[in-house]
Amino acid sequence: MRRVAPADLPQVADIFGWYAVNSVATFEDAARSDASWSQLATDLAELGLPFLVAEAEDDGAIVGYAYAGPWRRKPAYRATVEDSIFIAPGQTGRGVGRLLLTELITACAAAGARQVIAVIADSEAEASVALHESCGFAQAGRLVDVGYKHGKWISTVLMQRAVG
Repeated sequence: MRRVAPADLPQVADIFGWYAVNSVATFEDAARSDASWSQLATDLAELGLPFLVAEAEDDGAIVGYAYAGPWRRKPAYRATVEDSIFIAPGQTGRGVGRLLLTELITACAAAGARQVIAVIADSEAEASVALHESCGFAQAGRLVDVGYKHGKWISTVLMQRAVG
């Protein structure tokens, strides 16, 4: 587990791109550009917020990533962040998500965050909800039919955890 480096961003983009096209884990429906990922990494670093990657032990490939971004861009929310965690297809169920989320929570607290929010698509998301619950998150609400992707309406589960 370590902070993201510029050379990691193409692998991060590939992981996210798979989910954008093939799942409802994100409400985005296309991959992000390399420039977009680079800008995100720069923005998070400037805000002092964590962007972490997990590497495979055997070949150093990126098998997952997690970052915390601003929950909302209004000043009163500055101590509240939203997590984003994606594990490479074929690497799920191996504990990578728990390692990333545990380290992300610690890094968020060190960055001065007080609350971490998770917005989880409520469609085949039992593993994401269970992961967050196992790391101390509690369900805080549900937004019904707020996204439309792959021909269906999708709700979201809101989860929250105090860190500071």
